[in-house]
Amino acid sequence: MSHNAFWADDVADEIEARDPEDPIVIKGGVSPSGVPHLGHFNEIMRGYFVAAVLRERGHEVRQVFTSDDRDALRAVPRRLADSDWTLVGLGEVDAGALGRNLGKPYTDIPDPFGESDSYGAHFTDLLARSAEAVGVPVEMVSNTALYESGEFEAVTREVLAKRDLAREVLAEYQDGVDEDYVPFMPQCSACGKLTQDVRDVDLDAGEVAYACSGLDAGGDHIDGCGHEGTATLREGKLPWRFEWPAQWKVLGVDFEPFGKDHAEGSWPSGEEIARRVLDVDPPVPMTYEWFTLDGEPLSSSSGNVVTVDEVLALLEPEVLRYFFVRNPKRAKDFDRERIDLLVDEFDRFERVYFGEADDEDLRPLAERAYPFLVDEVREERVRLPYTFAAVLGMTDDRDLRIRMARNQGFFDDDTPAWAIEEALERVERARTWAERMDNAYNYRLQADLPETDFDPDVVAALEDLADFVAEGHDGEAIQGEMYETARDHGVEVGDFFAAGYRLFFDDTEGPRLGEFLGELDESFVVKRLRREG
Repeated sequence: MSHNAFWADDVADEIEARDPEDPIVIKGGVSPSGVPHLGHFNEIMRGYFVAAVLRERGHEVRQVFTSDDRDALRAVPRRLADSDWTLVGLGEVDAGALGRNLGKPYTDIPDPFGESDSYGAHFTDLLARSAEAVGVPVEMVSNTALYESGEFEAVTREVLAKRDLAREVLAEYQDGVDEDYVPFMPQCSACGKLTQDVRDVDLDAGEVAYACSGLDAGGDHIDGCGHEGTATLREGKLPWRFEWPAQWKVLGVDFEPFGKDHAEGSWPSGEEIARRVLDVDPPVPMTYEWFTLDGEPLSSSSGNVVTVDEVLALLEPEVLRYFFVRNPKRAKDFDRERIDLLVDEFDRFERVYFGEADDEDLRPLAERAYPFLVDEVREERVRLPYTFAAVLGMTDDRDLRIRMARNQGFFDDDTPAWAIEEALERVERARTWAERMDNAYNYRLQADLPETDFDPDVVAALEDLADFVAEGHDGEAIQGEMYETARDHGVEVGDFFAAGYRLFFDDTEGPRLGEFLGELDESFVVKRLRREG
């Protein structure tokens, strides 16, 4: 089988081969258990690119993302986020209130911040806003709303009517499915928790009888209150392995990407439940590889998360889209310390698209996928190298930033004003990166000459270095010259560098000074070395 340069075209081909009716429905989904993090964007972005390709081919597409908000809270996460994306620990909210709500659906748990109608609504809203910030038009669908409105009632009834077959199919994939198993979890009318203990099913009345004995949560059990009662088919939920294929049927899903955990677990059973129990074809699947954050697994429960809001403070939306355009089958790491490498990779991808960099292996993908990354393809756009942008971020002087970028050849008289403004936006992001990572770029260039009191031999060495810089040498040459100049004047090398740091940063240390000076405005460096301003 031949493959396209862009994996999203392969998926679109597979979808079209089924001759689907418009609108084509692309789905993702997540349980709003805690802070929406970058890992959740695997499904959103994979769906986005496939949707974009299908729309380009003339199809009407509906990209939906289900909030599985009728799931029960099974554990209290270590970190939460308010509506401003401020991450907080459990000590800053009423953790006890969350603990007392274990076993209840997310939409029946109060928002810890008092900002939304429920815990589930709070984190679903954050996820929706994240997608909007990246420019992905997803339609959020609440599972709770599907149950309460009755949209799920027919498929729930179908599963329960075929519960013997459902039990038989599930037993092939899951241990502990005995003859008493019923694929429905009623919500207790007394305590609000979900329970797995169904005693009787009356489809004529549209009710199940239950005992509130609680539910299993991983290796633990959440106790119920013991109440016995009845619940309608709208007052509870299907277990996940049935709910997922039920979503496919109710929403008419044509394509759904998912992580490798589902590929090894829920997908095989869901595929069979769809065909044998619900009499529908499962959607076109795509398994993606997870990525790690700074070398460690992403996890809402453990608190190892990075939000889209945090990421967009460091890089442009198009760079984040690029992170997901790459091969979804390949594991990769989102390394905040070296985010400059990701930005450099995107910049090169862009240059290959415009024919400004030569890479025959990358060119087919760049030519096909690049237009999906940017809001508008504009060749006049200027990308300042990320670490150079971090250098510019050491000063708040906008004019100095522009002069430095002009001296390095990034701006000229023909550069449009909009391109300069866009380029300078990266400076603010790179500055944020330097501050958050506290790396070699986290220094502040002094706009005014600091007070100094240097020995005459240091002053003479600075004068000679100023003459050398004025000759137009690059940063590497300036770095080497600083050693030579110090020795020529009998100055300790450490003392000479300390004098330079004092002049430019009003500090005794900083980045590799010579290389840094090579990136600054030449006239500014010369005047500062001569203590003229």
